[in-house]
Amino acid sequence: MKKKIKIIVIGGTGFLGFHFSKLCLKKKMTVISLSRKKPPKNKYLEKVKYLHSDISIKSQIFKNLKYHLDADFIVNFGGEVNHKRKNNVLKSHYFGVKNISEIFLDQNLKKFIQIGTSLEYGKSKSPHNELIKPKPISDYGKAKFIATTFLLNLYKKKNFPVSIVRPYQVYGPYQDKNRLIPIVIKSSLKNIKFPCSNGNQFRDFLYVDDFVRFIFQIMNSKNKDSAGEIFNVGYGKTIKVKTVIQLINSLIKKGKPIFGKIKLRKEENLITYPNIKKAKILLKWKPKISFREGIKKTINFYKKER
Repeated sequence: MKKKIKIIVIGGTGFLGFHFSKLCLKKKMTVISLSRKKPPKNKYLEKVKYLHSDISIKSQIFKNLKYHLDADFIVNFGGEVNHKRKNNVLKSHYFGVKNISEIFLDQNLKKFIQIGTSLEYGKSKSPHNELIKPKPISDYGKAKFIATTFLLNLYKKKNFPVSIVRPYQVYGPYQDKNRLIPIVIKSSLKNIKFPCSNGNQFRDFLYVDDFVRFIFQIMNSKNKDSAGEIFNVGYGKTIKVKTVIQLINSLIKKGKPIFGKIKLRKEENLITYPNIKKAKILLKWKPKISFREGIKKTINFYKKER
């Protein structure tokens, strides 16, 4: 009987980790989730083995994962989500990565997929390609870039099979309620006023199903195509934030945005989007779900949730 693929999902209770774990189960994999918190009821997956640990503490990780050192893959979505907690951001997004990779360095891991961030590029002009020298500004972007540098050095020195993924704006069902698209949809469904920026920023939005499919493309790729590589992942085109809000209002036929109420953050670029040619060429991946289709799916989810 063929051995089931075992995958460890760091941060399996979050938005991306949940969607990824769900697809792994669909593909008959054994899924181990490691996170600080238990999953909320609406994100609980019956066949996932949930373990709990602070990844910045190496002894805790080993205690939880010592019986899973035979894992085939690790995908790291984990880390501090409150970016105002500077010390925790560095501890989880850098030291957490360092701890996990060191534990699995001498095991037979096929791939370690690190979820980085577009904020590693800082104020660099878009479209970003993977050869641009990162100049992160935010503490979160800096911590992610330090982790990227550490992992790529580990690949060069020890042949650690790591791939770095830098997602842009991924959206869809079950996203955290404090993000742009859930805020706009929920407020519009209630037909209440909600504050937003002037909406003049241009952003790249990728539907979550396309994103998790991308992770599987890396898992299924040959190491010569993906190990030691950085991949930008997004739709590859920009949409004006004001247009996003107005489209949601139009589809719901309700909504009262107050434009200009929220100021842009200092580290926020007016135009941010990736060049995704590398993902298309090396991994034969491209997004399939248009923004309009993805937004409709997301709206329908929140309508049902109500």
